[in-house]
Amino acid sequence: MKKIGIVGGIAWPSTVEYYSGLCRLAERRHLAQGGAGVAPMPRIAIESLDLRDVLAAIGDDDDEASWTDFDALHRDALLRLQAGGADVAVIASNTPHHRFASITRGVCMPVPSILDAAARACNEHDARRVLILGTQTTMRSQAFRAAFASHGIEAFAPPDLADRRRIAEIIEALQRERIEGAAARIEAIVAKSLSQAGNQRAAVYLGCTELPLAFPEFQAQPQFECRGLCCLNSTALHIHAAFEYAIESTDN
Repeated sequence: MKKIGIVGGIAWPSTVEYYSGLCRLAERRHLAQGGAGVAPMPRIAIESLDLRDVLAAIGDDDDEASWTDFDALHRDALLRLQAGGADVAVIASNTPHHRFASITRGVCMPVPSILDAAARACNEHDARRVLILGTQTTMRSQAFRAAFASHGIEAFAPPDLADRRRIAEIIEALQRERIEGAAARIEAIVAKSLSQAGNQRAAVYLGCTELPLAFPEFQAQPQFECRGLCCLNSTALHIHAAFEYAIESTDN
């Protein structure tokens, strides 16, 4: 099994989910193959960033140079993982994927994109539209829309700016492990957003790795149904993508 690197700390609860999720998949695979005894675990290295540094380095989309420090923080973490022997790495956060092309420039190991994993899930469910929920950067990201569009999927954010602020507040609460009431607040914003968008059926992309924490009963599931909506758990989808890379040579 290949060694997996995680750029984490952004924020720490989702980093825990990546580590535990990879180990759960390894155990599940071991049982499915009829293995006995202790399951072989993937070798995992975590390069943990300080969330304060990351937030302080977020740039302005009208000023490319303003992203220099943000990109460098994540790229340097990937390069340290690569130097430490990681064969594949994931960035355990949605927001850096807004700068994915720049961050991964010069990195030689595979770095699976969280957006590609989500787009594949949309196609599996024949969802041609997806409502993006996440940080302010994620929800307004043209890079996110372009990534989904490359798979034939129209991506959009809540039309109401106040609802976008409410999503950001929910994320901050989840980062502090304040889960109570979060799911209901998210569901209300989703219902309103889809109504404002013409009430057309769309998948819901939980595009911040903290948002799935609001649904603990579905936390390890890549996709789940909630009040008739197909919700895409970006964290679990990304974990599955990383694990598939890690076992690729083992299964061939």
